[in-house]
Amino acid sequence: MKLYDLPASPNARRVRIFIAEKGLEIPKEEIDLSTGYHTSPEYLKKNILGKMPVLELDDGTTISESHAICLYLEELNPEPPLMGQTPLERAHVEMWNRRMELELLNPLMGAFVHGHPMWKGIREQVPEYVPVCQAHATRSLDWLETSLQGREYIATDSYSIADITAQCAILMGKAVGVRASSEQVNINDWWTRVTSRPSARA
Repeated sequence: MKLYDLPASPNARRVRIFIAEKGLEIPKEEIDLSTGYHTSPEYLKKNILGKMPVLELDDGTTISESHAICLYLEELNPEPPLMGQTPLERAHVEMWNRRMELELLNPLMGAFVHGHPMWKGIREQVPEYVPVCQAHATRSLDWLETSLQGREYIATDSYSIADITAQCAILMGKAVGVRASSEQVNINDWWTRVTSRPSARA
């Protein structure tokens, strides 16, 4: 296997943390967007969208989209379980992972893509969209604070892919000026727990 990686990408980070939690060793090839390799015919055969991450299997088969890659790795390496163990747990993990992706990570990524110089000339930027995304993410932090009351982790009693998605989102938020306030103690306590795990540095 080989992972085509974009170090600054929160989606790629999600996969790296997942791999680290599983204790797997998968070689990585870091993609430099400035070279344009991601738009080359060679790379587009791996992922027609030209994005990262991509997991390439030994037979040349490729899997893109971070959740799909994690699902594949979970099936091959079920321990430790990061997507739930029972039908109900799996449903809750999927529910919360989607919430963290759609309601927190995606708006923060939108703010970054539309407002950061890194994306100038690579993606069409609409600066007016940045405050819309920031406000969306801020509202999401409000209800996440409530949801974490009395809980150590987001979806179940154990660390899961929902926590991975959320911690990548929170990290992205720091780059666009969206942070949990000092009064949001549940989020801050959760953040301390998840970032103390060795995988957080993946």
